Amino acid sequence: MDDRCCAPPETALDLRPVEGPDADEELAALTKALGHPARVQILRLLTHRVSCVCGEIVDQLPLAQSTVSQHLKVLKDAGLVRGEIDGPRICYCLEPRTLRRLRALIGGL
Repeated sequence: MDDRCCAPPETALDLRPVEGPDADEELAALTKALGHPARVQILRLLTHRVSCVCGEIVDQLPLAQSTVSQHLKVLKDAGLVRGEIDGPRICYCLEPRTLRRLRALIGGL
């Protein structure tokens, strides 16, 4: 079974500025999404996988499935992860482009 249920990430360069009001808003939104230790743990788990089914994430955290799903929703809404329905399961992957953007925004501080 192929564990790559998320589509390949986009590799285009992001040329948006890392300073200014729009960049400040973007950085604030991304860091707010990372403002809970469980969300940081989820991102760390996903760095070691090509994709991950929600149930497998739940097995790694001391949280209820519904709580993990809510944290995944926050990360997905912020663009830090992608989630794709693959039959009866949802596969989550990191969104490398957003992570690169986050690094650039933090580097611009």
